[in-house]
Amino acid sequence: RYTDRRIFISEVIPGSQAEADECVHTGDIIDGINGICLRNAQRGEAHTVLQKLRGKPLSFHMIRWKWHDGTVYRPMLPHLQLIQKEIPNFQLQHDHKSDEVMKEDSLRDDRLLYSVRYLGKMNIGMYGGKEVLDEGIEKVLHQNLSPQEVLFDVKETEVICIKNNSTQVLFHHHYPEISSVGHRLNRRTLFAYCVANSPETPQTTSFDCFVYESNLVEEANEIILRIAAGFRHTEWFV
Repeated sequence: RYTDRRIFISEVIPGSQAEADECVHTGDIIDGINGICLRNAQRGEAHTVLQKLRGKPLSFHMIRWKWHDGTVYRPMLPHLQLIQKEIPNFQLQHDHKSDEVMKEDSLRDDRLLYSVRYLGKMNIGMYGGKEVLDEGIEKVLHQNLSPQEVLFDVKETEVICIKNNSTQVLFHHHYPEISSVGHRLNRRTLFAYCVANSPETPQTTSFDCFVYESNLVEEANEIILRIAAGFRHTEWFV
């Protein structure tokens, strides 16, 4: 179904291969087919693409409505609410897997995790641009909180902060919620990003500044660049 210039899965046919494989669910978005981007798609565009690729192997790039903790991926909320208005009986489809299995699987990924120190967060008001990062870092440092050793994971659509020597996720932030990222001007091992508290209501949201410290300037720069790259991957949400 074409809604808000995106292609949503509105129904998975019972008994189909898609249902058996659990590869797509109602509420998911078809973001691309065989590398052809379907963002801002016009009605009928997916059909046209499929006709051109007829007889060829197909590879779909999907955006899931469901986050790894079982909740709705927050940047999807406005779009899903719009579908609900258009289709009153629309319901999101859940996996048959248990949440426990899904959480366990999400922690088995062989990924590069950065060992850094989480220094704290501070609300910085109604503006979350890069200009306030240095001020936000300074305010967090003035709290004199004990640094917490954490593992920092920069993923395709979010960043995750995990308690060291544990599987406990302290928090995760989707890229569309992050308004700016950078380092301390006179202490470049310190890096921070600002997060909107209510991204679904941008006119009234305030921002928190989350501050970390890396062991190396090069590592801090790498994390900042990877987060910045994440903005491009999720540009349609911004």
